[in-house]
Amino acid sequence: MRKIIGALSIVVLMGACKEKKEAVTEKEVELVETPIVNDWVSLTNATDWRGYNKEELPDNWSIKDGIIECFGKAGDVGGDVISTKTYDNFELVFEWKISKVGNSGVFYHVVEDTIYHSPYQTGPEYQVLDDDGYPDIDDSQYAGANYQMHIANDKKELKAVGEWNTSKIIFNNGHTEHWLNGEKIVEFNKYSDDWKERRNSGKWNDYPDYGKTNDGYLALQDHGAGVWYRNVKIKDL
Repeated sequence: MRKIIGALSIVVLMGACKEKKEAVTEKEVELVETPIVNDWVSLTNATDWRGYNKEELPDNWSIKDGIIECFGKAGDVGGDVISTKTYDNFELVFEWKISKVGNSGVFYHVVEDTIYHSPYQTGPEYQVLDDDGYPDIDDSQYAGANYQMHIANDKKELKAVGEWNTSKIIFNNGHTEHWLNGEKIVEFNKYSDDWKERRNSGKWNDYPDYGKTNDGYLALQDHGAGVWYRNVKIKDL
């Protein structure tokens, strides 16, 4: 009888140990952290954009079937749109085409406030332009440039008016890149002395808050010309 009781005790203890081991294993599995994956987010819906200092999308823009279109009705001031979310470190990709003698731009780290009338007063700009048709400008105003700050290098190849260009902007802890049609054409460090010297060279005296923040809205400019954007998407870095 004692042998039987002893054998049963061993079985019970073995079962309890097994249950305890399984419980520990399950607990360990629960503690394993899932890596955070920053996926691409499309910005081609009407709900992704609104007017600067406005609550709705203005009528000089249309967003449907994946195309963001600007009719160029507002001119240089008052017709720009901004994203409904803000971004700090990011990678933004987009395709664009411009009308003849057209001018537009993609801004980032834009501050929205009624003391400003336009995104360009605070946010850096990836220039969108008909280089051949636009008169009387300097190299820092051509397509792909960091407007009035950094010119595009000799790797730049711009498509003809009416054809789609592919662009990319990367901002990661100050390191910034502008890409055009598969080539990196602008690169700079926003935290560098060189950037500060360019910023304080006199070009931005009328806009003292330009480039002061590293977190803000994206913006698309109505500069009085027809412009189209598609395949716009962003990824947090």
